[in-house]
Amino acid sequence: MNTGIYLLLLSEICVEISKAGPKPKTPKKDRETNLLEGNENVNISVEWHHHKNISKPFEEGGLEEFTLYNFTEKTANFGFNLYRKIAMTHDDNVIISPLSVSALMTAYMLAAKGETHRQIVKSLNLHALKDRVDHHHLPALFKQLKDNITRNEELLLVQGTLSFIQKDFRLKESFVNLSKQYFDMEFLRMDFQNFTEAKFLINQNINKRTEGKIPKLFEELDRYNKLLLVDYIVFKGKWVYPFNSKFTEMETFHINKYRSVQIPMMFKSDEVNSTFDENLRCTVIKLPYKGKAYMLIVIPEKEGDYISLEDHLTTELVESWLGSMKIRKVDISIPKFKLEQKYKMKKLLYALGIKNLFTRTADLSYLTDEGYIAVSQVSLLQLFEI
Repeated sequence: MNTGIYLLLLSEICVEISKAGPKPKTPKKDRETNLLEGNENVNISVEWHHHKNISKPFEEGGLEEFTLYNFTEKTANFGFNLYRKIAMTHDDNVIISPLSVSALMTAYMLAAKGETHRQIVKSLNLHALKDRVDHHHLPALFKQLKDNITRNEELLLVQGTLSFIQKDFRLKESFVNLSKQYFDMEFLRMDFQNFTEAKFLINQNINKRTEGKIPKLFEELDRYNKLLLVDYIVFKGKWVYPFNSKFTEMETFHINKYRSVQIPMMFKSDEVNSTFDENLRCTVIKLPYKGKAYMLIVIPEKEGDYISLEDHLTTELVESWLGSMKIRKVDISIPKFKLEQKYKMKKLLYALGIKNLFTRTADLSYLTDEGYIAVSQVSLLQLFEI
């Protein structure tokens, strides 16, 4: 079974991008109209708001208006950039949720000043947007974006944003209130000097919040942690048009270029929205989940030619695919599996330009009056079931 790239659009927001082993089968006569397949098994999560009722931003003096449309567009492109960084260093499945990472970084952007703030803004692709006098405008947009997803009960999605901080640090109440109001972030005090107990308490907390789906986020911690940022997201959607279990068969699934396993493959023949990209030579199909969510499956025409496709992934490209789709009958084969990945994001975010946040030069003046505090680590866990 060959690999495909998966983009999960939740409530018209692209929340998951995946690269894994399913491949839809299409008749030769429809070859120019199909879409999905990559090479290594990689699963990415990206948030992107594609809303027909929101007009596209206009540009004035090189700066764009700060709207929900372009904020979510910038967030998604940040996710694609982050995905490319991960794919360069990981052979295994990649799962990344830009909504999760952006929630943490946007919140701490509001806690930062000076160069620390500038680096986060630039890395999140927000530097081209006009500054607003009302500093609550950005967090309000993010809350609207997040609520579109998390308040949709049909999506079967669990997400949380947490900050574990050394117990004796004094936090500014204004930032704690802002982060709770707009990002649903919770600050939990820990004694990292007792790192064994801290690890137990953090894992226990997240296990409870995810109803046992994430029992052990951290294998180890050290006493030098001061501020630990965590975001988790769990998605188990239901298809609008389910696959018939009678047609599920065991096939080979490539975990990476070195390992493969036998897993159940779901199959059906159905009329679905699809398109063929003449420039990138790939087929794209769109499968609906309940809750106005969709899975886009992208298959390179040339088997294994996923790297060149990854380099071109942007929200504009996804929009062009969605706009050119037509209903066609396609034979679809998708693996039934659960993907789970944990990432320590510090080095990845550093590579994207967010550097000061993790060093002694960090300026988090809106977070605390303490002399020195930097983010020790950013941990991200995504669990995605098909």
